Amino acid sequence: MSPFAVTVVGAGAAGAAAAYHLARRGHRVLLLERERLPRPKACGGGMAASVQRWFDFDLQPVVDQVIERVRFTWCLGDPVIAELPGDSPFWIVQRSRLDAFLVGRAVAAGAELVEAAAVETIQRDGDRWCVEAAGHRYHSRAVVVADGSSSRLAGPLGLGPERPRYAAAVAAEVELEAGAAVLEPTTARFEFGLVRHGFCWAFPRQGGYSIGVGTFVGREAADADAVLAQLLPSLGLPADAGRRVRSPLRVWDGHHPLHAPGGAVAVGDAASLCDPFLAEGLRPALLSGVRAAEALDRYLVACAGDDAAAAQEALEGYSAGMRSAWGDSMAWGRRIAQVFYRVPKVGYQIGIKRPTAPQRIAQILSGEMGYGDIAQRVIKRLLFQRG
Repeated sequence: MSPFAVTVVGAGAAGAAAAYHLARRGHRVLLLERERLPRPKACGGGMAASVQRWFDFDLQPVVDQVIERVRFTWCLGDPVIAELPGDSPFWIVQRSRLDAFLVGRAVAAGAELVEAAAVETIQRDGDRWCVEAAGHRYHSRAVVVADGSSSRLAGPLGLGPERPRYAAAVAAEVELEAGAAVLEPTTARFEFGLVRHGFCWAFPRQGGYSIGVGTFVGREAADADAVLAQLLPSLGLPADAGRRVRSPLRVWDGHHPLHAPGGAVAVGDAASLCDPFLAEGLRPALLSGVRAAEALDRYLVACAGDDAAAAQEALEGYSAGMRSAWGDSMAWGRRIAQVFYRVPKVGYQIGIKRPTAPQRIAQILSGEMGYGDIAQRVIKRLLFQRG
């Protein structure tokens, strides 16, 4: 059997997006997934509707809820409401449905899917990559590492940070009883008072909520059960509701190469792209999948023409492009997080409650604005107030 052009390791949002765009360009793509689809995944499932522009098919079939406003609170009180821009709302999806939907599109475009195929090793074999999974060996010109926050494969290939930084997080999926209604179904909630050095989120979806507790500064995780015991009753839910899963977030922690010689790239959580302030992970996952596919398309064309310089330029362009499109904003987001979560009450008063702040955060969530647009003013105010 002739080798594949690209092997994609991991059929999450980032891997599936990369597989689709590569297959659509006519490349022979192998997509390896360690579980069987659809499979559950701990994730809030929030993403800007603006991600639609990266796909030539409609994503609406897997959108559970369209969010029109964001509600911020401090210790469940002192609320601040921000209306999201009408032309760029926030979507809530269930990852089991989204991932399977994107994989289906990739397969329809020509990608070959192998499920229940946990990858054991990735290594060079001459001018090809050899990927060992479930007792089989697969060869390809290029490889996309998309095996998520717990990635064992990115580091050994020199992709992303050598020592990833994690935010401690617990996800709670709450299913409502038949006939019960979601409270304010078009409102996403962010609670900044109950978690020391972090926050809670509650996203409404079909039949329930996706809720999370995250700690973003320091090494001490929050007592998630105690926090949820306060948060859930505010939504009209029992204090012990929900299936709870510990799900560390591999957050952005500096500029690092996302490519390696020979045509290897990392995408999504494996590339440490999660927002270190608001924990947004889906938009950068999809963005990286799309950008990686574009770069590998150029890389493969250059390899076919024996143009080593152009091939290297294509790979470097992926890392540089992700830095410009995402990393530069996250550098400011990390600085905001380091100050905000150390003095959260001050941060809430002069950050969230400032007249223009909620709308700015809404614009960041919708993808219309980056942290760099607000960071210097916010940090100066926080440091001045702290001093």
